[in-house]
Amino acid sequence: MQGSKLYVGNLSYSVVNDELEVLFSSYGEVKEVKVIEGKGFGFVEMSNQAEAEKAKEALSGSDYKGRTLRVDAARPPRSRQRRGYRR
Repeated sequence: MQGSKLYVGNLSYSVVNDELEVLFSSYGEVKEVKVIEGKGFGFVEMSNQAEAEKAKEALSGSDYKGRTLRVDAARPPRSRQRRGYRR
């Protein structure tokens, strides 16, 4: 795994940044947390790759608020192609 940013999926829609930060802080220093509201996923950036790997191994497949978490390395955002609509 490269990098220290993790994708966290299958979150309850009620989860907020602070709750996710507390959950991941058990595995190292959390640099940034961003829950995407109303989508059921978010991103957590740990201070280094080793901590991110440790958190991924511990939390992926675990139960959190009645949901089974999916934790994986975050991929870079895809570039969106502009669509030219003709009238």
